[in-house]
Amino acid sequence: MKKQLILKFALIQIILLVFGYSSFSQNMETPCNEASIANWYETGAWLNGLQLVPHMSIDQGELASQYCRNPDWWNKAFEFLRSHDLDNMEPGKYVIDEGNVTAFVSETPTKEKEEIKWETHKNFNDLQYVIKGKAKMGVASATDSKFTSTMAYDSEKDVENYSVENGKYFVSTPGTFFIFTPQDIHRPAIHVEGYDTIKKILIKVRVP
Repeated sequence: MKKQLILKFALIQIILLVFGYSSFSQNMETPCNEASIANWYETGAWLNGLQLVPHMSIDQGELASQYCRNPDWWNKAFEFLRSHDLDNMEPGKYVIDEGNVTAFVSETPTKEKEEIKWETHKNFNDLQYVIKGKAKMGVASATDSKFTSTMAYDSEKDVENYSVENGKYFVSTPGTFFIFTPQDIHRPAIHVEGYDTIKKILIKVRVP
């Protein structure tokens, strides 16, 4: 009888443990759970120790969707930013994951707004970070903004250009990065008075 009670108690403990773990797993803050995207994003664990701040304009839902489907590409991009001395990095192309994640470091004069076209990409996200100086970033939603296409999609260059009526502009400074997904019409690196030259890194992350 005593042995049966012990076995029964052990069985109950196992059931409770399994049930509890299952409930915990279902409620974990992950990008794959739509209800927990905001908490997943807010914790910043997805940055893997990167101390830069994601800009408020980033589409959290779209980023979470892509991260969930292929976290490896995003982890490599953030790790590259975290582990390199960006201030002293030479301009050039840096292959992080062949065909999937590539960084381009540039140190060039900024252009006036009229010289830069609104654009989107289908196959790659743009992660843009101004390392030195300041520049304006134009952002408009491909689902909510008023826009018309001015150049049809070029599959070779992975770009389409637009005329946008109601885009928003934000000043990009060291410490904060932007991510432009295929849902974001963007107009990057526009001249800010007093900052004729900027150093910038662009990381192209493939869309899963």
